Amino acid sequence: MLMRTNQMAANTSVAGSDKGRPAVQLDGVTKRFGDSIALHEAWLKIGSSEFMTLLGPSGCGKTTLLNLVAGFLEADGGEIFIEGALVTETPPHMREIGIVFQNYALFPHMSVAKNVAYGLRTRGVDKNEMARRVDEALALVKLSGFSDRKPRQLSGGQQQRVALARALVIRPKVLLLDEPFSALDKNLRGSMQVELKQIQRELGVTTIFVTHDQGEALSMSDRIAVMSAGRIRQIAAPDDIYRRPADRFVASFVGDANVLNGRLVERSGDAAVVSIGDVRASVPAASIAEVSIGGSVDVFVRPEHLSVTSRGASGSLPGTVMTQVFQGGHVDLYINAPGSARDHILLRSPGIAALSSCPVGAEIGLSIGSDDIVAFPPGEAP
Repeated sequence: MLMRTNQMAANTSVAGSDKGRPAVQLDGVTKRFGDSIALHEAWLKIGSSEFMTLLGPSGCGKTTLLNLVAGFLEADGGEIFIEGALVTETPPHMREIGIVFQNYALFPHMSVAKNVAYGLRTRGVDKNEMARRVDEALALVKLSGFSDRKPRQLSGGQQQRVALARALVIRPKVLLLDEPFSALDKNLRGSMQVELKQIQRELGVTTIFVTHDQGEALSMSDRIAVMSAGRIRQIAAPDDIYRRPADRFVASFVGDANVLNGRLVERSGDAAVVSIGDVRASVPAASIAEVSIGGSVDVFVRPEHLSVTSRGASGSLPGTVMTQVFQGGHVDLYINAPGSARDHILLRSPGIAALSSCPVGAEIGLSIGSDDIVAFPPGEAP
């Protein structure tokens, strides 16, 4: 019930900001495959022109949710709306959606222009109008002059652009993207992320983007729905997901986090104070509401929120540098801190100074320099 309440609260706030009906709405949608529940009663509202990302590990239900919106799967419960119209039982070709698949699904025997025009032909668009819209779509994705080529003559990035043009040329109410960058190399993936976001903003098309890549989700999204085991765990803006994760799974899955051993010292209103050794830190009280004063808690601290100080300094944790990993713009230090954490602590130090100042074997102190810390009752991430 708490999970459903959190989802509905997050959706209520965004629906109010849209000044109108949601572009996409799921009301308690459930999907089963045999005895397995792939999607548990999902509640989701997506605003007009919003870029919503479904983020989670493989098998979490994000592609199932996308396919339910597209109409490729039938819901076993709940209702789906697009721009206020009930579409739960509407066939895919009548939902006015554009979709880009993970493998692009281009027709190998057709030219680029014919691939892009396919949806227009099936809709009976006039030949001259079709040609104009295809040219506009190819220009939008920077493929003017490629009309006569076949997919096999294109690079992976160019094929991805053709698939995007084909999805956009029909002027969809909703654009669905199922891990469209997974087959691209890192550099090309980064440039395509920027281009896609620019196109989405320019057109103002409501977009649902599926990915397991946290970096993609954090950099591209207006909001993120984090999913696990068929459930939506949290819906929020990227910075809120990162800074204020709703539960252990979100805190563990989105970005790197150290889990430190702490105790609840005091609670006052919405805030609580926890201790990690001699260190005191303020955390939101809601996530540890069931923990008694003096009880154990797991404190989640991001690597960039730790800094190196002298061993024994007031308000610091003692540790020993076990490994250095040079990452170009920063150095990752893996610290052994017995009693403070069950695993090595990861500290992210900007620049390269730590290579010389914190050699392997150095005994150091660790200080926490941020308020963006959360705590949860002890246990394993679900």
